[in-house]
Amino acid sequence: MTRFISIIAAAALAACGVETASTAATAAALKKQELEQSKKTLEQAQQKIGQAMEQVQQSQQSREAAEK
Repeated sequence: MTRFISIIAAAALAACGVETASTAATAAALKKQELEQSKKTLEQAQQKIGQAMEQVQQSQQSREAAEK
């Protein structure tokens, strides 16, 4: 009987370990998705900044040409 209780206790503890590992894997996958989305957002922001800088440069060149 004592051995049976020990086996049940060991199985219960093993199940807790599996659940913890599963939770950690899920959290890691979510963090990976979050990181990938952040990278995409950063790239989009950099593109918009580059486009804005080009527009400012073109506007400045147009003004300089008009002043001549």
